[in-house]
Amino acid sequence: MSNAKVLFYVQHLQGVGHLYRAARIARAMTAAGLAVDLVSGGRPVPGLDMGGATLHPLAPLQCPDGDFANLRDGQGNPIDEAFKDRRREALLALFRDSAPDAVIIEAFPFGRRQMGFELLAFLEAAASRDPQPVVVCSVRDILQADKKPERIRETVDRVNGFFDFILVHGDPAFAALEETFPAAGEFAAKVHYTGLVADPAPAGESAEDGNEGDQAGGEVLVSAGGGATDSGTLLRAALAARSLSTLKDRPWRLLAGPNLAGDERAALEAAAPEGVTVEANRGDFPSLLSRCAVSVSQAGYNTVAELLRAGCRAVVVPYSAGGETEQSFRAARLRERGLAHAVEEAALGPETLAAAVDAAYGGPAPETGGIDLDGAENSARLVQSWLNR
Repeated sequence: MSNAKVLFYVQHLQGVGHLYRAARIARAMTAAGLAVDLVSGGRPVPGLDMGGATLHPLAPLQCPDGDFANLRDGQGNPIDEAFKDRRREALLALFRDSAPDAVIIEAFPFGRRQMGFELLAFLEAAASRDPQPVVVCSVRDILQADKKPERIRETVDRVNGFFDFILVHGDPAFAALEETFPAAGEFAAKVHYTGLVADPAPAGESAEDGNEGDQAGGEVLVSAGGGATDSGTLLRAALAARSLSTLKDRPWRLLAGPNLAGDERAALEAAAPEGVTVEANRGDFPSLLSRCAVSVSQAGYNTVAELLRAGCRAVVVPYSAGGETEQSFRAARLRERGLAHAVEEAALGPETLAAAVDAAYGGPAPETGGIDLDGAENSARLVQSWLNR
């Protein structure tokens, strides 16, 4: 369908990974000729690359303390029913005005249950419109473990009641949806794997190069994603680990995400010795990865996709506070396949991190071939094919 319109909803509450992945997919869809309206319900992210998509911000919601049942507005104040009513009406008005041919909702109903106050009404509006839009869920490959049978049943019922297709942004050869959502077989016909959503390799660089060309003089690159998930602990450990590592004479670069508290970043800058750079996240992060001796990071979806694209030696420290399981699962899978070394968050310290950096540097470059990393382009092709039917 030429000039088809897509309305893509995404809500980031703590980090920015959900939004970055959605924006990457939106760019691929616009490049494929689709008209995309991206609805973002989180705090603004300066410099977000939207490609040809149009961004429609809702009144922002966040969970700065990690308590996802405790929604706050953009100023950190608790929200009330009136706030929810205004958000819901704004979303429904956008749906009516844009009249999309396809609706894509990121995470829900597998996650973002707290957004049901607006998303259920949104889905009901899509189901009652004539003609109905194609309704798609966009979800990462590894989910947070949920042991409550009633929630699993609720998710299955919502998938089967509202959604035509599920875009799973992963490669089943690396991680299949049913490994972290065992009931996925109840809607297996709707599931389509896209591959991981990663940016293209920088011009002239690829994972097949094995990261060997620059490793001899490369830096240690420490990144903390958006900086919302206790990333200061990782950055402080890396700063202290440098003097204990065989790479202590190399430059170390610490990238502090936009959500890292200003006083924490100032303290890191003050403590950084000669040879250590502390700076904000950079747009050329993929190029930095492709040239580094070792990458040190958490194990979030976007970061790991970029690690696999770069093919660099890596150490991951999965975020696991508050019962989080997603990053630990991903880190374990990387370790099993020889794609990264892992340090559990509970064991993180200067000594353990330095030892892991040295082990990664001394080992072979990871062989990432065979893992599909073209998830954005594949997502665009799938959506286009469904609209063409």
